[in-house]
Amino acid sequence: MLRTLRGKVVQKKPESRTGSWNALSYGVALVSLALGLCGCSIMPMLQPANDRAFSFERDTLSFDNETEWRYQHGSPAGYSVASDKDGESEYTLHCFVMSRSARQFFQFAHFDVSKRRVDDDTYRQLIKQVIAHDPSETEPLPERIVIPGYSGLRSFSVAKEALLKDELGSAAQSFLQRGNWRMIFPFSHDHQEETANSMLAEIRKHRPPVVHMATFPKITINHAVLLYAASETDSNIRFQVYDPNNAAKPTTLSFDRAKRSFTFPPNIYFAGGEVDVYEVYRSVVY
Repeated sequence: MLRTLRGKVVQKKPESRTGSWNALSYGVALVSLALGLCGCSIMPMLQPANDRAFSFERDTLSFDNETEWRYQHGSPAGYSVASDKDGESEYTLHCFVMSRSARQFFQFAHFDVSKRRVDDDTYRQLIKQVIAHDPSETEPLPERIVIPGYSGLRSFSVAKEALLKDELGSAAQSFLQRGNWRMIFPFSHDHQEETANSMLAEIRKHRPPVVHMATFPKITINHAVLLYAASETDSNIRFQVYDPNNAAKPTTLSFDRAKRSFTFPPNIYFAGGEVDVYEVYRSVVY
């Protein structure tokens, strides 16, 4: 294209589209990669996290991940309606942190009640050592990290609640969990069936999965729990669940084989119904 500048004819250089094209290409590549990862076959991780089964009474945290809202059910749409609790909650938004930590202590720590208890500074360092290991690790530690003076995480957390809350991780780790991106992409019935079968196989190998439950785009639940036991029939699989929002007792997550979908029961923060489920803390992308 030619143009005149102060009586001279000059050549106008064509505008470069490299920047916008690279951005577009990069975006398309990222979406393609994400969709490819979403469609990959789910292989169970069969390396045991322990040589025994996970125990709710022994291996869970005794305190709750508190909700920031008061929930009321029974709206026409069947979803939860929430009202602010006016800042009453002190330990909130830690469901991923707590579910992950329960798995880490089960996988990397050994509680020895016969050993003498130590001071809080020593316990603090031991907690840091445990959570420094990622649950996706498959190789066993040469020696488990010994927590002296307690029989398990539950009794330890009764005595050292404040210390554990300080050291396990911040609420930001729930928002920044590396697998959160997966929630926004569709979950096929094939994917949910593979997920159910994979988690069942892992539980049988004493490798309790941490899972993200969500409904997207209308988010009526966005929550992490740990599955530690399962029973199955021809029609369903019932997973026993440690829910950080209710440390007092376990709950269940059910998979319907005919519908090939998961359901989670009603509770104080969810009206109950179908949820999308996928395992987290199992790889560099999840």
